[in-house]
Amino acid sequence: MDKRVVITGMGAISPIGNNVEETWNGIENKVCGIDNITLFDATNFKTSLAAEVKNYEATNYFDAKAAKRLDRSSQFAMIAAREAMADSEITKENTDLDRVGVFVSSGIAGLTTIQEQCEINYVKGNSRVSPMFIPMAIANMPAGNISIEFGLKGESMAVVTACASATHAIGEAYKTIKHGYEDAVLAGGTEASICMVGIAGFENMKALSNSTDKERASIPFDAERNGFVMGEGSGILVLEELEHAKKRGAKIYAEVIGFGSTTDAYHITSPCPDGECGAKAMIRAIKDADIKPEDIDYINTHGTSTHLNDMTETMAIKTALGEASKDVLVSSTKGNTGHLLGAAGAIEAIISVCAINNKMVPPTINYKVKDEECDLNVVPNEPVKKDINVVMSNSLGFGGHNASIIIKKYEEV
Repeated sequence: MDKRVVITGMGAISPIGNNVEETWNGIENKVCGIDNITLFDATNFKTSLAAEVKNYEATNYFDAKAAKRLDRSSQFAMIAAREAMADSEITKENTDLDRVGVFVSSGIAGLTTIQEQCEINYVKGNSRVSPMFIPMAIANMPAGNISIEFGLKGESMAVVTACASATHAIGEAYKTIKHGYEDAVLAGGTEASICMVGIAGFENMKALSNSTDKERASIPFDAERNGFVMGEGSGILVLEELEHAKKRGAKIYAEVIGFGSTTDAYHITSPCPDGECGAKAMIRAIKDADIKPEDIDYINTHGTSTHLNDMTETMAIKTALGEASKDVLVSSTKGNTGHLLGAAGAIEAIISVCAINNKMVPPTINYKVKDEECDLNVVPNEPVKKDINVVMSNSLGFGGHNASIIIKKYEEV
């Protein structure tokens, strides 16, 4: 018999807040976390804006030795995991840590470390490359570091599916608990790729916005959108089997009830033009959740602010929901946070849970010019107060990866 999966803890560090409360307050107050790049000198770049984590000093969270040995992406993941674990109140006294997994993903993981060590290798020679280079750079280390810090000895993995990574991690964690393999899983994503080579790569791909106006750079579904804005940070959720959570008296934020994923099999960077496979991921999630399309109150979209993504995701939602797409509220919170790449789905899942518990649909901020190709109700500029029962959160990644999760207000049946 399938088990019910609930969310009992959350942690975040994002461009609009260094914990979950601050991040949600940023959404409520329509804060735009985009500003001029400070992590490197961007004078010679066409791109001048990014969504950086603000007021961050690694040594406020780690001792000097640990800070030096952890890539920024691992630092963010561990900070979010600490908050999520404390929030969940899971301990070795109330939980068998051999049955707690860690599914924490990243799109690019240690890109900053890779750039730094390649520069050292070029300038100073191969003998000066750090012996910690590989452990700092590889994509599984955020999950590994979290497992080590908390002594979590269940399954540990990093699902790397570009910008769908965190949503896949949450979905796989949900399935793992649903089928009885673990009692709980820390699931989410992390990213810290705002560095010269990261910006240059996306810039030369023509994927980034070249706007110098932070309020008109990340503008999902707006007719004047011209690319995404890179963000950074981490989101971690504690997913737990319901009866286990109830037995230890855990607070329950919401329930994960569905997950669907597909692949476009079309192009390495562009989504399938008609959104067909994105729609199939949503349809699979709806079927897994055993609900009807009209049961969905709100969709937190991938909504990156690129022309193709927003257009094809709109088409995919129409295909997946049919007539119900005319009534569903749809928004992108990437106007607030920028695009956190492999961590995006985790931050957006946390925002979705907060939306349920605060009875508020987040707006698509800085929206001005309607695009007839994106003609859903995108909740422009102002939040909508509403009882929210069911939320779908979508993520799409380079390589054609599509993932959708469905989160529901918790009700004891």
